[in-house]
Amino acid sequence: MENLWRAATGQDPNPDDYKGVEFWANPERAGWLTKQGDYIKTWRRRWFILKQGKLLWFKDPASVSRRSAPRGVVSVGGCLTVKGAEDIVNKAFAFELSTRDSTMYFIADTEKEKEDWINSIGRSIVQHSRSVTDSEVVDYDSKSR
Repeated sequence: MENLWRAATGQDPNPDDYKGVEFWANPERAGWLTKQGDYIKTWRRRWFILKQGKLLWFKDPASVSRRSAPRGVVSVGGCLTVKGAEDIVNKAFAFELSTRDSTMYFIADTEKEKEDWINSIGRSIVQHSRSVTDSEVVDYDSKSR
């Protein structure tokens, strides 16, 4: 039933969004987080992987393999902020990840895990947004005057 709902609402990620990311091997960070749904605002526990500027999630770690498809993916290079959100969702160890278009909410199991996820995602945002900025600077500098 859930797969039918996800397909009908277009929630399945586009394979181009994670093409070339070997998420099944050597992630930068992996672990359980509880995520609030985008359309139906229920909380679901999912297995998250951060790798190569992508935050991907799966039903559980057993569902992660070379042939599997994530349930969702966010390109962190397009994210603006990652910060604590306990006051917003009224839950301990909550944090938010914001893009220009939306804000996603997550809950970690402990304060340390929350801080570790915020730090890892924050580093990835800086790393992947800087590479875009650097290429834009090169493009501007290479133009003839």
